[in-house]
Amino acid sequence: MELLRDKFKTEIDGKKVDLYTIKNKNGMLVKATNWGAKVQQILVPDKQGVLGDIALGYDSIDQLRSGQSSMGAFIGRYANRIGQAKFTLDGREYRLAANDGPNALHGGRKGSCCVVFDARQIDPATVQMTYVFKDGEEHYPGTVPLRVVYRLTDEDEFCIEYDAVAADRTTVANFTTHTFFNLAGHGAGDVLEHAFTINADYFTPIDETLIPTGEIRPVKGTPMDFTAPTKLGLRIDEDDDQLKFAHGYDHNFALNKQGGELALAARVCEATTGRVMEVFSTEPGLQLFSGNSLAGKAPRDVGKGGALYTPRSGFCLEPQHFPDSPNKPAFPSTVLRTGEWYTGKTVYRFSARTGNV
Repeated sequence: MELLRDKFKTEIDGKKVDLYTIKNKNGMLVKATNWGAKVQQILVPDKQGVLGDIALGYDSIDQLRSGQSSMGAFIGRYANRIGQAKFTLDGREYRLAANDGPNALHGGRKGSCCVVFDARQIDPATVQMTYVFKDGEEHYPGTVPLRVVYRLTDEDEFCIEYDAVAADRTTVANFTTHTFFNLAGHGAGDVLEHAFTINADYFTPIDETLIPTGEIRPVKGTPMDFTAPTKLGLRIDEDDDQLKFAHGYDHNFALNKQGGELALAARVCEATTGRVMEVFSTEPGLQLFSGNSLAGKAPRDVGKGGALYTPRSGFCLEPQHFPDSPNKPAFPSTVLRTGEWYTGKTVYRFSARTGNV
């Protein structure tokens, strides 16, 4: 189905909202709104060459505003969770909004999910979105200008490049993209038959509030072992505390990589359509989310074309730094000193194969 630009054109907080389209020569297409830099549609071919929409999303800005707040968004200034909604930086404690039980999630009550980015179409395959986090916004220190570039290549890669700078004060920063995927089609049911491979020998176990304990545990012998292709649903309902805490998967994996090089993080295959998605990232971690918050309830979970997004009908693979890093000195640092830049890149590469994928 076609998303209509007019249904996304409005004004929020005194700024214009619109729907932007990027495409490549193969017919692949991505549509995103500058409200939260939210991806609403990704069209990619299946093994027959037929385009299908593999991103969960909404038909209009009104539906989007009453929907899942993080769905499709680019997340900042701090993606994922900070335990007890507080952290200490250079001897000073900062208290954040507790918007996920006792914890802070995805940058705060608004974060970047519900703000209007300034957007500019650079060319048919590229759109740039920018936002400036103000000093004290969501109780974080420092002014942090952010730039996000969405770009499609003719190799069917959806590239997300981003950079930010601590303009005037030391702060913490962590960014990710939060598209919900279903490679069979956004309204095609659950994703439990998708086969996942994650390039990680270790993960960060969580407590009952979904905050990492600080341990970095081997995946071997646990339901977190995706080092070989494994269906998402194979172990998701096992009698395991980690799965019970999250009602499925909502865990960070420590990727098998060093430094900030762009490297393979994960691969997902869907057999009926033949679609394959590979994820490359410069980030040290990858959050696997199995769509546990989708509930099939109106209006929040009624998506494009009236599709009902039920539990586990979409998944997220979110490259990022580890959750709660400001409170976990052993984790890769998310501190951004005055004048320092945060740069990152995520690539979702799509293909389709016949036979065994």
